[in-house]
Amino acid sequence: MSPTLRTISREQHLAYIRSLPSASHMQVPAWGDVKSEWRSESLGWFDGDDKLIGVGLVLYRQLPKVKRYLAYLPEGPVINWFAPNLEEWLRPMLAHLKQQGAFSVKMGPPVVIRRWDAKAIKAGIQNPEVKRLRDVEATRLEPRAFEVADRLRRMGWQQGEDGGAGFGDVQPRYVFQIPLRDRSLEEVHKDFNQLWRRNIKKAEKAGVVVERGGYEDLEEWQRLYEITAERDRFRPRPLSYFQLMWRALNAETASPVEEDRMRLYIARHEGEAVAAATMLVVGGHVWYSYGASANHKREVRPSNAMQWQMLRDAHAMGAHVYDMRGIGDVLDESDHLFGLIQFKVGTGGEAAEYLGEWDFPLNKLLHKALDIYMSRR
Repeated sequence: MSPTLRTISREQHLAYIRSLPSASHMQVPAWGDVKSEWRSESLGWFDGDDKLIGVGLVLYRQLPKVKRYLAYLPEGPVINWFAPNLEEWLRPMLAHLKQQGAFSVKMGPPVVIRRWDAKAIKAGIQNPEVKRLRDVEATRLEPRAFEVADRLRRMGWQQGEDGGAGFGDVQPRYVFQIPLRDRSLEEVHKDFNQLWRRNIKKAEKAGVVVERGGYEDLEEWQRLYEITAERDRFRPRPLSYFQLMWRALNAETASPVEEDRMRLYIARHEGEAVAAATMLVVGGHVWYSYGASANHKREVRPSNAMQWQMLRDAHAMGAHVYDMRGIGDVLDESDHLFGLIQFKVGTGGEAAEYLGEWDFPLNKLLHKALDIYMSRR
């Protein structure tokens, strides 16, 4: 029987997310509060017995001067992507969004298509003929993910262009994850490369202390983050964004049995904050979200110490994966994102490729106009 779809309350949405092993932090109701410049809506899919079997957080961004919207489901919706009748899940969603005034729909199926372990990535880096991660033979493939992609194409969905890395205004297609399920901390540490283990030890000997910060420490975070933005040449988000993120996400997990949705970690050396990072938690999935560091005292390796503490805390809370988020797929040392994959692969985890983001133009003219506008930004 085909699922039915309707708008649901935040409470229904959150209760469903809590019933799952994990879901993206961009698919919890509070993420709509974080993205305050968008209008948000919670959607629910129901079976024949009116039981909730899937949810989606939709963000609506209005076109200037026109009451038409881009509807965006980041890393969602949270449905059974391998259902044989996938078309019957997505068709009512498109009809509903069109009724809401959407001219185009963008979504990011949370479906992994390939995985590469650290050994395979290192071999790719050392091979001069290999230029991209996709040129390296995958350690694991998910055949059903290819079927999902085929179904989406047949329905008229178009795969978004993300330039390989998926940075910018879309979510990363390639991420780096450290599996924690059924692994001891000793096993995780053993998989670190020699440099990572040495740097953790160096930080310890130098007296680097990693501590949990609170809302009041976000100003200290912002100072380090803006230093990082200037050094790495990107536009930083304002302090108000992180303050809103903290209030919105942690208000959603006010229950004593749930971990804080957002955490802040600060690495100090001789009392001075020299590195900081934010962590996000949904069920058994933990993300290293944003990172920052000072320009000096890098030799005491505060970032390695901080990552190790965050990993240990994730393991202690029973997380099944520690997600270090986006990487580029270029394995060339001259690429500006190469240092990122090099840093993360040292943890001995694995790279994962998602299906990427997909677009469905409900109004082809307005969708094309948006494409032209985005390409000129």
